[in-house]
Amino acid sequence: MDRKKLVELYNKYELEKEDVYKHQHYVIITRQGIEKIQAKENIIINYEVIRCEPKFAVMKATAYITTKPNIIIETFGSALKGESYKDGNCNSFYVAEMSEKRCKSRAILQLTGFYKLGVFGEDESDDFKNKQ
Repeated sequence: MDRKKLVELYNKYELEKEDVYKHQHYVIITRQGIEKIQAKENIIINYEVIRCEPKFAVMKATAYITTKPNIIIETFGSALKGESYKDGNCNSFYVAEMSEKRCKSRAILQLTGFYKLGVFGEDESDDFKNKQ
């Protein structure tokens, strides 16, 4: 991980201590931090429902920064309700909403360069939730 580049991005997007935390092997940006980045860059995201069932959903996000409309990111988010992490990747019945939040985080972090530095959004996995 390029710590110098990461600090530059934190400063550019005016992220604060509560917007970021370390989780085992990853740096995680909170939902609040993701929203700050999206607002600062004026990122537009369009969603397409690929599959939506009572316990499973997949969405596709197509996103771009308004000042750089020729750079488009397409990414996916999914959520599978399970009784445990062995048979699902979320414990909520709001699988469509989880799928949306996951692809939103990925799109924003990819567009802004965080993803290539190994930074993830807290919504991308229930395992990424801050336990502190």
